[in-house]
Amino acid sequence: MAQEVIVTCAVTGSHQNFHNHPDYPITPKQIAKSCLEARAAGAAVVHIHVRDPKSGAASGDPVLYREVVERVRDSGSDLLVNLTTGEGGRYAPGEDDPARGGPGTTLRRPELRVRHVLELRPDICSLDVGTANFNEHVFMNTPGHLRIMAEAIRGAGVKPEMEVFELGHIRFACRLVEEGLIESPPMFQICLGIPWAAPATPEVMTLMRNLLPEGAVWAAFGISRWEFPMVAQAVTLGGHVRVGLEDNLYLSKGEYASNATLVEKAVRIIREVGAEPVEPARAAEILELPPRTQSAPA
Repeated sequence: MAQEVIVTCAVTGSHQNFHNHPDYPITPKQIAKSCLEARAAGAAVVHIHVRDPKSGAASGDPVLYREVVERVRDSGSDLLVNLTTGEGGRYAPGEDDPARGGPGTTLRRPELRVRHVLELRPDICSLDVGTANFNEHVFMNTPGHLRIMAEAIRGAGVKPEMEVFELGHIRFACRLVEEGLIESPPMFQICLGIPWAAPATPEVMTLMRNLLPEGAVWAAFGISRWEFPMVAQAVTLGGHVRVGLEDNLYLSKGEYASNATLVEKAVRIIREVGAEPVEPARAAEILELPPRTQSAPA
């Protein structure tokens, strides 16, 4: 039997370089449409951020999340939905007083960072299990806040996808598993190439894979020009993959991508190395997801 591979599509992200793409999904309608196009191309999971429909800036508005999720669900799609909890973790020290957040800071209480997950009960949600320098700001996720978020996610019956950007993040994720805050099998996403976190190289992915706890389900991605080399590397090492406009705007040098074309190319690579992408129902079995629950009333 061919190796089974789950393809996740990260459709929009929270970065600010969306202005560099001529057809970037911004509104809930555009994001949901892009999710469905990714499913048609071979994705089993969609990882969703939302953006302010007018400015395009990253948003944590639960109303926007609800509209995207309901559009996907109402379409009849079998997609597995993965909502981010990363919004609300950015810190930029103030110029006059570094102890106070300056422009660009979005830090929020952990309860607020997961409120849309508790309301909508997606299949999966991300949990970024550590702090790292991202470009010129800090992506801040303290142990105490992560424990609060993990406990709330577990109580909602949602599978946490633990995103790890450094080796130490894996160590803390393992502690969460040991403490019973993350149920087995734990799900990891190895995130590579983000300045200034772990680089997107075969050696780094292999090392991070080797530190994962026994029985973990894992995927990996590289951003920008490393996206497709890391697809091949992850499959070769026995993992699952992620692509999407959150991570990379181009199909090849100078050729703008869509989420669908990025997924299509990932599927071709997966098959070229002798593996096979799976349907959402099989992905749910591999991840041992709990039965899908209905979202809370509006």
